[in-house]
Parts: sequence; C-alpha cells; structure tokens
Amino acid sequence: MSKIIKIFLFLGGFFFLMVSCEKANTLKSTEGSSSSTQKETAITPDVKMVLIKGGDYQPFYGEDSTLVKVADFLLDERPVTNAEFLDFVKKNPQWKRSNIKAIFADDTYLKDWQGDETLPENADPNAAVTYVSWFAAKAYAKSAGKRLPTLDEWEYVAMADEENPNARNKPTYSAHLINLYNEKDRQKNKVKSSAPNYWGVYNMFDLVWEWTDDFNSIMTTSDSRTAEFDDKGLFCASAATTATDVLNYASFMRYAFRSSLKANYTVGNLGFRCAKDASNTP
Repeated sequence: MSKIIKIFLFLGGFFFLMVSCEKANTLKSTEGSSSSTQKETAITPDVKMVLIKGGDYQPFYGEDSTLVKVADFLLDERPVTNAEFLDFVKKNPQWKRSNIKAIFADDTYLKDWQGDETLPENADPNAAVTYVSWFAAKAYAKSAGKRLPTLDEWEYVAMADEENPNARNKPTYSAHLINLYNEKDRQKNKVKSSAPNYWGVYNMFDLVWEWTDDFNSIMTTSDSRTAEFDDKGLFCASAATTATDVLNYASFMRYAFRSSLKANYTVGNLGFRCAKDASNTP
C-alpha cells in the first residue's frame, strides 16, 4: 500500500511539475510577446545636433576642488517640439494619453492636448512639448536613436552665455537666468526665437525646464516653506548640501526643482531635449 502511495505521489508531483513548466513557458511567451509590442517604433526628428567639446568643469554640488570630466557629446540644438512628440505618439500608440500606464506618467500627462493626436488649442507646433514624464522622454529619445543628456552634460552646456563657454563668474549671469525663469508662459514660445549660446545651443533657459537622465542624482534639503508649482506640491529648496557656489541662485532653483520630481511626474513647463555619445556618430 505504501508503495502505491509513493508511486501516486511521484506521478502527481511529476504531473504538477509538467503543468508548472508549461505555465511558466506560456507566461514567458506572453511576456515576451507583450514586451515586443511595446518596443518603440523609430522616428527621425529633423533637428540639428551640436558637437559639445568636453572638458573639466566645477559642478554646482561637490567639494570645492572636485572637477568633473565631461566627454565630447552631441546635443540637440533645441528642445523637442509639440509636432515632434505628436509624430512620436502616432507611431508609438502605447505613449498616447489614453494608453499610457500610470506607472509611466501621472494623470496630467499631456493634459493640455485636446486628444490623443490633437495638440493644445492655439499651441504652436514648434513650441517645446511639456507635460511629458521622464519615462516618456526616455522612450522618445530611444526611438530617435538617442538618449537624455546627463545632469553634468546639461549643466556643462548651461555654463555658457553667447560669448563664453563658462560665464558663471560674470555678475549678471545668474540674475539674467532668474529673470528668464520668472517670465510667465515662456514655454509657449517658439523654439529658436532667441540667440544661441557659445556652443550653438538654443533655449537652455528661456522656454522650459528640462529632464536629464539622472535628474534625481543630487540631494537637496528643503526649508519649511511649501508652495504650489503647476498644480503639484513641489517644494523650493533654499538650502542645498555641498553647494560650491552659494551665490548662484539660478542653479539653486534648478537643483531644487529636480529634487522635487519623480520619474512619472509631468509639469506644465517641463520638457526635454536629446543627446548622443560623440563616439557613436561618424
């Protein structure tokens, strides 16, 4: 009797193992199929990429004597536009407003659009796209064969004014940027309407804040104030840890804003531009 029970248990266990393996293979196949359908379709935005010659720079955060090495890279000369992002969602319907998963964007994703494939009313197609999450920006960049710039790359280019690659020591540098940041509805203006900087890059400050690949890599400490910023409970950090230039309040504003973001956040004046490794381009 015990032998029969053992045989029954053995056969039952074998059957259970076979069924489990079959389910696992089916699940794996389903996941693979689902994954393949989510791959981004390639897009070819018509935007010039500018070669940025790398070098050592002093980041806003870190030890006073610490320089960061930035390698040569390519950067879009302007932010991604409404028209370009519309083309992206048409070719990649998983990133349409009605299809995007909550994990990839909050409920204000493309909220000013009139529909999945209809830009905001009276919006300039050549204005910078906004209300786009970090995930969506990453997907766009990938479909274009590019990536998001790193924080160091973005800040390296941001040091420049129209004449110099590093204008941070000019007394008017930070004040000018703060004035730009305070302009109302600046994100609605057309790209490339202002002069380019030393590198030939447009609109680093005068249109939108911009996502970087590692936007949350720097920590800041907030003060006790709270404020509403574009319908979100974002905070402004007036104190920052290990800041190397406490007089550069424009940088304080950028880093405080970045530290308040999460990857699925979308904001009414937050857009992005793309970058690429210089070594990957002939």
